[in-house]
Amino acid sequence: LEFARNRLNKFYNPKDYKEAPKRELTEEERMYSAYGGDIGTTPAPGGIAGTGAMAFVQIRAHDENEDVAKPPPPPKVGGFKKQNASKGVLGMIDMIVQDLKTEMQESESAEKNAQEDYETLMSDSAEKRAADVKSISAREGAIAEREQDLQTAQDTSAAKMKELQENMEYTSDVHQSCDFLLENYGKRKEARTQEMDGLKKAKDILSGADFSFVQTGHFLARSQ
Repeated sequence: LEFARNRLNKFYNPKDYKEAPKRELTEEERMYSAYGGDIGTTPAPGGIAGTGAMAFVQIRAHDENEDVAKPPPPPKVGGFKKQNASKGVLGMIDMIVQDLKTEMQESESAEKNAQEDYETLMSDSAEKRAADVKSISAREGAIAEREQDLQTAQDTSAAKMKELQENMEYTSDVHQSCDFLLENYGKRKEARTQEMDGLKKAKDILSGADFSFVQTGHFLARSQ
């Protein structure tokens, strides 16, 4: 649009027309031009379809003796005067350019806002991700501590169960010993009494007592 506006200014407002900057030729183009080549600086032929013909004229054959009427003179035309139609065309181009600039500004503003929203979203996401990682690490640490406490409790429970089993076995052994002592108390008492009597007699014998007479007298008394 700016290019079209500048070309229109060349015709309607020559003082506002800006010459296009000359294109610098490349090394290949300079060499080609030096050998007589055309690099596009020669204007293209005008006319109809680029042929150079400005109009098709139909020529009718006529006899030599036929009087040829001369064409009427062309009407007189006053000097060329530029009209104000250029203002409408240039104004329309200016309006289109202004609309495009407004749309581009709105697009840039929308893109800037979208970029800011995206950066805010990414920042919030990164903070939330860091908080989630920290929370997961803390929970994993708590789970590890609970598992360690559970293992300690299980080990303690196993040790207590073993100690309880040993105490139960000891209690069973003591109970069996007590039952044996209670069952054989009378026999052990009688055996102990006999042992005491035997020791007493052995002591008396060692002291010189004569039990043979006592036994004979006792036997005689029982015979009478």
